[in-house]
Amino acid sequence: QVQLVESGGGLVQTGGSLRLSCAASGSIFRINDMEWYRQAPGKQRELVAAITWGGSTNYADSVKGRFTIARDNAENTVYLQMNSLKPEDTAVYYCSANVQTTKFAQRYYWGKGTLVTVSS
Repeated sequence: QVQLVESGGGLVQTGGSLRLSCAASGSIFRINDMEWYRQAPGKQRELVAAITWGGSTNYADSVKGRFTIARDNAENTVYLQMNSLKPEDTAVYYCSANVQTTKFAQRYYWGKGTLVTVSS
């Protein structure tokens, strides 16, 4: 079994910064793509940023230039550095990872989320 645990959420003022972390543990052979999603109240979950095992990244247009995704493959951890935060960034942020538990078995796992609240 694999667990993803997010941390780093909290309350911050407009223009502030937060750094989210997501650590994966358990029976891990290799982690391929790692992603951050968010879900605001009354809205659908949306992809915020993604990073491949090799470090290629992709961002939602709404966060380009403000958020940075990074990972530490040795620690099975993905980070999301969030700068210049806006009230519309308020959401529960979820980590997702495509995990190979063996060379031939893989699936996506999800964390339980961490709340980010940006006050105006």
